[in-house]
Amino acid sequence: MNIDKIIDKNHAGKCFRDLAEAPLSALRGLSEQDARSLEKAFNIRTVRELAELNFVKWAVAITTLAGEEEPAPEEVAQEALLDDAVEMTFPASDPISVESSITRIEVAPDKVDAHRDHQAAREVEEHMEEAGVAGADGNGKSASKGKAAKV
Repeated sequence: MNIDKIIDKNHAGKCFRDLAEAPLSALRGLSEQDARSLEKAFNIRTVRELAELNFVKWAVAITTLAGEEEPAPEEVAQEALLDDAVEMTFPASDPISVESSITRIEVAPDKVDAHRDHQAAREVEEHMEEAGVAGADGNGKSASKGKAAKV
């Protein structure tokens, strides 16, 4: 990075020690009036004082840690449900997707009774319960606006 792109042209060519002690207006885009406002608000006058301002440190820490934060349980459950839905739609064990020379399945797969297990409803309910998401009552029914509806 060329330091001259982030400092005012009046401070070009200065070493970093001198820039740290330079007035706030040494930063490109920060006018004298802006520097006076910052001095009035935070009692800071130099680039170093701005960098050492607790509010700046806290803001940098929060945004840095936000990028490293683990997803919330609801986000994990939603992602797992999406992955499961994609797997149900395009199973990796599908012989046609594994071997392109297979054009027909000789034996039909076992069929699941839709009244008992429609589209892996048990797995969906388990994911919902793990995430603490309301909507599944554990009896194969989903709550909808206070009324129970069959799945």
